[in-house]
Amino acid sequence: MTESVFDKIGQDYYDLTAAEKRTADYIMANRDRCQYLSIAELAEFSGVAEATISRFCRRLGYKGFNAFKLAIANVSAAAADGDLLSGPVDSSDTVEEMCRKVYAADQDAMRQTLELIEPEKIRHGADLLQQAGRVVCMGQGGSMLLAEVTAHLFSTVSGKFSSVTDSHSQVMTAVNMDPGDVILFFSYSGATRDMLDTMRAARSRGVKLLLVTRFPKSPGASLADLVLCCGSNEGPLQLGSVPAKIAQLFLMDVLFSEFCRRDLKTCRQSRERIAEAMEGKHL
Repeated sequence: MTESVFDKIGQDYYDLTAAEKRTADYIMANRDRCQYLSIAELAEFSGVAEATISRFCRRLGYKGFNAFKLAIANVSAAAADGDLLSGPVDSSDTVEEMCRKVYAADQDAMRQTLELIEPEKIRHGADLLQQAGRVVCMGQGGSMLLAEVTAHLFSTVSGKFSSVTDSHSQVMTAVNMDPGDVILFFSYSGATRDMLDTMRAARSRGVKLLLVTRFPKSPGASLADLVLCCGSNEGPLQLGSVPAKIAQLFLMDVLFSEFCRRDLKTCRQSRERIAEAMEGKHL
């Protein structure tokens, strides 16, 4: 039988430093929650430094914090299917029960996001978008899908919005943008290498960075000019859950509404022109 991450913690507990024991104590008392935390959050809740978390993970035989979280998620998934499905859905549910649970999970994601929204940040975000000569939406993996949807939404009212999908092209685009232009980046974790490469390139050009993320203390957040936080927890095995995407889209709908209501006449005219141009494409 394969030794679980929690077995390893128990066996190695008395070889840990005092700080590492605080981390172990928190993890053992909050097993299900830990797979959803960033390294900064776990460090804060444990009362230790992030470097302590990294050492703790390596001491247990994991390459890093993400590998450690995946091990926790695998233990949870072995006990139930909850980490693979939306909300508390399980294999014994009827379709009707599943629908209600999925609806509740999606609704809760928006509720969490609503509680995290800071009006001043929404106003600041709309200011940045208004003042920019160009706005490029970016992300990686599932987050890129959100970037494309957002670029499409804003393109119905302004011609300065676009998206770039390839990570190499993102860096190339960033270094050719002008100061004051905006990159609207989507990253649930706020901690992907390609994103950080692009953000650093953008900062060197004076480009403004607006990050949509779950983790306000992530590496990406430290580089951003403005961070907009979404709700919804997502485990390592969920790989882009629908509730997490709904939370981010809800946040973008709020930002879009604030952007539009500042100049409803111009936005309406843009949509009228687009509707007229697209008329012949409908049967």
